[in-house]
Formats: sequence, C-alpha cells, structure tokens
Amino acid sequence: MHFDFSAALTLATFVAGIIAAIYWLTQRSKKDILNHKEPIVVEYAKSFFPVLLFVLVLRSFIVEPFRIPSSSMMPTLLIGDFILVNKFAYGVRLPVINTKFIDVGKPERGDVMVFRYPKDPSLDYIKRVIALPGDKVGYFDKHVYINGQRITQKPLGLYEGVGQGDNMTNALLQHEMLPSQEHDILIMQERPSIEGEITVPAGHYFMMGDNRDNSNDSRYWGTVPEENIVGKAFMIWMNWDSSNSGIDWNRLGSTIN
Repeated sequence: MHFDFSAALTLATFVAGIIAAIYWLTQRSKKDILNHKEPIVVEYAKSFFPVLLFVLVLRSFIVEPFRIPSSSMMPTLLIGDFILVNKFAYGVRLPVINTKFIDVGKPERGDVMVFRYPKDPSLDYIKRVIALPGDKVGYFDKHVYINGQRITQKPLGLYEGVGQGDNMTNALLQHEMLPSQEHDILIMQERPSIEGEITVPAGHYFMMGDNRDNSNDSRYWGTVPEENIVGKAFMIWMNWDSSNSGIDWNRLGSTIN
C-alpha cells in the first residue's frame, strides 16, 4: 500500500489548526486562556501547527525532495541521488488534489520532470521531456525523431558504472542534442528497442528516461497529461549508495540538466 505523505501532512496540518482554533474561540476571554491549563492535545496542536504549516507550504508550493530508486535516468541521475524539485516552475497547484490555480510556465523539451505515473497516480516517476503537445515523435534505431528530424547523438565512448549502477558498465555513452537542450544518454546496442511514432495530444507530454534501454516510459504506456505534473528537478542535494562507499561527495549540489 502506497503511503501518501502529502495527504497525511495536509490532514495533520488541518487537524492541528482546527483544534487550536476551536480551543481559542471557546474561551471566554484572553485572561481565561492565560490562567487555564490547556489540555495536552491542545498543547501539541498549538506547538506543531506552525511547523506543519511551514512544511506543507514549502513542499506543496516551493520545493519538494525526492529520492532516485532506479537506474532509468542514468547517467544524469544515479541510484541513491536525493534531488530537489521546483514545485512552481510549471504552475502553483493545490496539495492532494493537484489543481493548478496559478499558471507560471510550461515544460520545455529537455526538462527533467517529476510526474504522477498515468497508470497509477499514487506513484511518482521522473523522466525527461522529449516532445511537447502537437509534436510528432518517433523512436527508431536508438534515435529520437521530432517532427521528422532525427535528433543528433555524439558518441562519448563506453560508460563506467559505479555502485548499484555498475551493471551499466560498457553501455554506449552518447551526447544527445535536443533542439533546446543537450544531455548524455546510455544505449545498450545489443538490446532490442520498442519503436514507433505518435503525435503528442494537446495537454500531454512524451517522456523518456536517459537510460534508453532500461526505462519504463512513454514508449510503453503513452503520454503524461498536464494534470499529472509534479515539478521540475533542478538539483542533487545528497547521494547515498551503500554499494559505492556511502556518500558521493562529488554529486552534492550538482545541477540537473
């Protein structure tokens, strides 16, 4: 069973606020409140409410931390990376119901984006935006095609994996050049790839992992609707991989491109 931390945090903040407010409003006067010993529940509610409210506002509207559990975004993101996600880059949304009430910006090709998995919205996925609404996108012979244009890849040699990503050693390391963004990807030439071409529907985005032959993405389950967007990944603040001597200090503070 998936634990919805956002819903739990919202509920806890609401309950603490209601308890504190009801107690305050039911007292006869400020003097009564000062002289009367508060019930333990009220003491806890008044103590935790400001903290809970601060955390709720911070992670709902400003920035939220996530941990990378898989290799699908290698070499950009490694297993054990802890990242920060900008929650207002694509619009400010209400917690839990995820309804946008302030429109700020739209995803662009090349953005690394966190979203709710369309097949199971209780799960958060992270992939790269490859194609925008209205784009005709294809994947053939290990290459992306956007609106009939084959996206250039520049070979960088063989990849050397570390820690839990060691199994990707000797994969082809390629530099991919999207129209508005450049980044590195991994290719396993001997593995067969799913191929095809679609036109991205209005209000949807085509997502792919940088580890092209080890990613469950839009090639398999379709596009991501705009209402499933969580935010834009922008920084690695911690990396912990017990298979790679714990903390990788070189990754701390790295920007995500």
